[in-house]
Amino acid sequence: MTPIHIIGGGLAGSEAAWQIAQAGLPVVLHEMRPVRKTDAHQTEGLAELVCSNSFRSDDSEQNAVGLIHHELRQLGSLIMSCADAHQVPAGSALAVDRDGFSNAVTTALQNHPNVTISREEVAGLPPSDWEKVIIATGPLTSPALSAAILEKSGEDALAFFDAIAPIVHFESVDLSKAWFQSRYDKVGPGGTGKDYLNCPLDKVQYEAFIDALLEGETADFKEWEENTPYFDGCLPIEVMAARGRETLRHGPMKPMGLTNAHNPQVKAYAVVQLRQDNALGTLYNMVGFQTKLKYGAQADIFRMIPGLENAQFARLGGLHRNTFLNSPKVLDGTLRLKADPRLRFAGQITGCEGYVESASVGCLAGLFAVLEARGQEIVLPPATTAMGALLGHITGGHITRDEGAGKPGSFQPMNVNFGLFPEVDAPNKDENGKRLKGKDKTRAKKLAMTNRAKTDFTGWQAKLGLVKQAAE
Repeated sequence: MTPIHIIGGGLAGSEAAWQIAQAGLPVVLHEMRPVRKTDAHQTEGLAELVCSNSFRSDDSEQNAVGLIHHELRQLGSLIMSCADAHQVPAGSALAVDRDGFSNAVTTALQNHPNVTISREEVAGLPPSDWEKVIIATGPLTSPALSAAILEKSGEDALAFFDAIAPIVHFESVDLSKAWFQSRYDKVGPGGTGKDYLNCPLDKVQYEAFIDALLEGETADFKEWEENTPYFDGCLPIEVMAARGRETLRHGPMKPMGLTNAHNPQVKAYAVVQLRQDNALGTLYNMVGFQTKLKYGAQADIFRMIPGLENAQFARLGGLHRNTFLNSPKVLDGTLRLKADPRLRFAGQITGCEGYVESASVGCLAGLFAVLEARGQEIVLPPATTAMGALLGHITGGHITRDEGAGKPGSFQPMNVNFGLFPEVDAPNKDENGKRLKGKDKTRAKKLAMTNRAKTDFTGWQAKLGLVKQAAE
């Protein structure tokens, strides 16, 4: 049987390969590392996490990200099973030991009888004798392949910057100033409610920190990087600080839900949180502290934070370019390139953002490729599900137009969120007949959305099962 080729061994490519192999079809996974390295990766492992180690919320009732976790698990996702096996404490979030996670994904694919891993760069378009191809090269697509895709699609790609957060050695944190606590003492998967290290700042310290950020020397942009926008979900802290002195205090440095264990009577003006980054608990990453500050400036400025005066950094922050397609125009509803339907795309290059979002699009691309190879009709997930809502964003539009400026709006990367879901009829009264208001009303609506999604997803999965059974 002719194999399906996948280019890119990140989360999307690895998940697509797993779904195809598990369906009994041969797959060749092409990964250019270590033959050709990237600016952000440090290893040659598949599904290496280059930014945060968090898969974010695991709450499938109140959070769209947690819902997509649930849906991936229902489909036997390799990414989720490896994440669950290598989780580290992170409050209500699912965070992983990044090396253990990558090693588990790599080993599973290397040992699968239907998977061949080819360590090579695919320069330019795939050979014409590759009948079915999934391109999952992510934000670090090689220049040759990127140029070939753009020429084939006839559309300009957009680009934005992703910034990487620093990682600190735990033993260098001053625990006489920092304390362990999850925000609002939430207990998540593998957690205790005390899963973050918290470093408090008073107003004077916060103002001095903001001044230093604004004055800090940043990395120079290369010529091709100029005028490239940032993705709002991953803004460098100095960019946030430049938007207003209080921005960080209402973002990654917000003090809400935290009580200083060393001085409970005094409320911190701002708090820097660090989250466990490996299973041993020897490394912690600075939550939300992506940055493009130069290395020397980073160390000096971050050591202004109480508790981090003597911090030793396992990795300082950095910046990399992210490239993605104008997917609503160039891809069809099953993620195929309209100009060349043998090419299907998956992961961040399609305009999704986030680890689990990338994995879910890879999962869908793999399932679609299986159905196509078997000559079966491709059944799309309902728009009421997390995976269906995300697919709808990628292939269905969400392009707005600013008529006042006379310019077409642009397709932008998106994390999965309830704003992508169709409206739902939610209860407006509780079990006692009292009208729901505020947070209670919001929680009731989210629960109605997730309950509907789970029901509809089960129905869609049953249709997939019938299709597979009929083909076998």
